[in-house]
Amino acid sequence: MGKPKAPKPPDPRETASAQTAANIGTAIANGTLGNINQVTPDGSLTYSQTGSTKWADPLNGKVYDLPNWTATQTLSPAQQAIKDQTDAAEKNMATLANNQSARLNDLLGRPIDLSGAPAAGNPSTINLPQYQQYGPGPTLQTTLPNTGNVQGAVANAGAIQTSLGNAGEVKRNYETNFDTKRYEDALMARMNPQLDRDRAALETQLANQGLQPGSEAYNRAIDQASRQANDARFGAILNAGQEQSRLVGLAQQAASFENAAQQQAHGQMLQSGQFANQAQNQQYTQNANNMQLANAAQQQNFNQALAAAGFSNDALQQMHQNSQSTAAANNTLKDQTFNAQQAQLAAQNAARTQYLNEMYAQRNQPINEISSLLSGAQVSNPNFVPTQGQRIAPVDYAGMVQQDYQNRVAAYNDRREGIGGMMQNFLGLLPKPSDRRLKKNIKKVGKLDGHSLYEYRYRDEPGRGPKHVGVMAQEVEKTRPDAVSRGPDGMRSVDYGRLFAAGRKKR
Repeated sequence: MGKPKAPKPPDPRETASAQTAANIGTAIANGTLGNINQVTPDGSLTYSQTGSTKWADPLNGKVYDLPNWTATQTLSPAQQAIKDQTDAAEKNMATLANNQSARLNDLLGRPIDLSGAPAAGNPSTINLPQYQQYGPGPTLQTTLPNTGNVQGAVANAGAIQTSLGNAGEVKRNYETNFDTKRYEDALMARMNPQLDRDRAALETQLANQGLQPGSEAYNRAIDQASRQANDARFGAILNAGQEQSRLVGLAQQAASFENAAQQQAHGQMLQSGQFANQAQNQQYTQNANNMQLANAAQQQNFNQALAAAGFSNDALQQMHQNSQSTAAANNTLKDQTFNAQQAQLAAQNAARTQYLNEMYAQRNQPINEISSLLSGAQVSNPNFVPTQGQRIAPVDYAGMVQQDYQNRVAAYNDRREGIGGMMQNFLGLLPKPSDRRLKKNIKKVGKLDGHSLYEYRYRDEPGRGPKHVGVMAQEVEKTRPDAVSRGPDGMRSVDYGRLFAAGRKKR
């Protein structure tokens, strides 16, 4: 398998010339497609080619013919007739205006005669009104005499009783021991000796009657005696419970009596405190009533003084308003007189203005007539709609050439890398060029077995080619000269198999 050959880069001049030819062809085609003839009710617009312009490409000298186009607008017969009539009318109007303009020499040569104009009004003859100024308002009463002090506090009626004396402790519990064993033991201690004597007497009696233990009559008599003894014991238990209940009831009654006595004492103390507080509250209420009566009398005096002051102020204010109304009426009469004089002056000025407007109209009318004659109507030009003709996009020939070159370079690199990988598989143990002078973009990335590793590209590789990782022959030669060799060109190579072999030479 031979070494692939790098693709030849495209010639810039040839690429530019080809792109220019494509652009000129596209421009001519777009111009031809955009020249759309239009026909409207008012006229038409047509395009026609009228010759061409020679243009030479400065890169290759090739000459191109660039077509020239002429747009011709034609009116419809009706619009053309209107234009002919308008042109003739404008010519007649211009002739008439030329003839009438001779009159302006005499008209503008004479000044306007204002001898017959009405006299203008004289503002100095109007007397300005002398207004009557408003007088100051009356002095109003702003204070009231003292009508007495307001009583703001109630006399002390005595301290309120807020606590009660101790009425005694409340008994909260009493004897409630429900264990009847001591009562049972006391009763059984009295019953057991008698029961034992009765049983011994029964056994003696049965023996005297000839009944032997174990016989049916013997057992029946013993069983009946045992039941009687049990009944006696049950009776003792019931009596013990009744005795215990009786004692508990007595304790409860005693506690209830003590609590009732404590409650009675507390109720008496509470009634005594309430009676004392009621007496204090009654005294406080009497004091408050006396204070309210005094304040009510003071308030009545104050209201009477206030009403008197208000009546006086109202009378003074009414007199002031009467005076102000009189002044306002007098000023209104003076305003009416002044307005009448102004109206008379305005009427004189209006008459003079009307006279002057008539004189100016006589002078300006001929000029306006000539100006009107010189102005004419315009012919309605046809309104052409904007067209959206088909447009051809230019071909990016230079971009296509560049993309093709990049694709071929990428294919070349892929083939080169593929061949390099195959050579590494077959010649992995051969020395590899590791001379620093053959490499570029060198960057240290780490260490392996004490040797520094670098990331780099070879100088004859493209900038976007794959990166390699390896050692620098100059550094390896200092410590492992046996793993470095030199070629005929003096470039160093490193035998990676020898450098990193498990059985490498020991130092």
